Amino acid sequence: MKVILRNVCLILFFGFVLVVDAFSQITTSLSAGLPAKKTYDSFNTDTIYSAKRIKEEDKMYQISVWRRIDLREKNNVSFYGSGDSKENGIINQIYKAVKKNELEVFADESFSKPLSIPKFDSLFWVTDNGDSIFVKQLYYLDFKEDFVFDKLHSRFTFDIKYLSLIMPAEINGAGIKIIGYIRYKDFIKYFANHPDARWINFDNISKNMTYDKAFESRFFRSVITKYTNRDDKFIVDLVENKIPKESPEVKKMQAYLDALAYEYNLLEIESSVWEW
Repeated sequence: MKVILRNVCLILFFGFVLVVDAFSQITTSLSAGLPAKKTYDSFNTDTIYSAKRIKEEDKMYQISVWRRIDLREKNNVSFYGSGDSKENGIINQIYKAVKKNELEVFADESFSKPLSIPKFDSLFWVTDNGDSIFVKQLYYLDFKEDFVFDKLHSRFTFDIKYLSLIMPAEINGAGIKIIGYIRYKDFIKYFANHPDARWINFDNISKNMTYDKAFESRFFRSVITKYTNRDDKFIVDLVENKIPKESPEVKKMQAYLDALAYEYNLLEIESSVWEW
């Protein structure tokens, strides 16, 4: 009942704002002879991370979502690459772009601490325990995006902000290690200009495409690891608070189920807006 009531309120809110916005546009169009009023600030967009460039004034609804792509999954092997080495996969392509100094990488998600190439090199290839690894062992790719209702285009969209390279806990040996952060805007620009780095369609190689197109088409499967919440915690930490006495396996499964539930909740919000 609470879910239905929430969706009804959400629909009514969006409907009210759209009507008000449409009425204001009609009023402006009838004001013949008056100087045109500038409605939007053309520079009030995210020019730091986003490739979408959605105006802040057009965002009626927005939450942030953090996701993880496991490249080993069946739906993601086209990003993982071919063969045993995976040298033509997305992780190694990102590495080569950074090494050529054509893609900037940072140590923090606020992008205030650029990583030098030697530092990035050591973070990429060496675990916290000093062991060397192979590129195929870096099979996680995390990213943050905003789930936004864009009233200008009357649609929901996922606006990716950044990617983060991750060394899995089972490889690092001392917990998950963040190798570095890359602005999504830079990622899109680089791979759009490097058609040799490609997402591979193993069932039909004539349909291979550049990584920027594959990402924008969302040809990946991801799991939500975090969403906007008042405690600013990951889903697994929220589960820890709910069932602290359960085993790690039970907590991991519950975190996965909670992530799926939140994914369905986003789909429900999107579909509910247009039901009426």
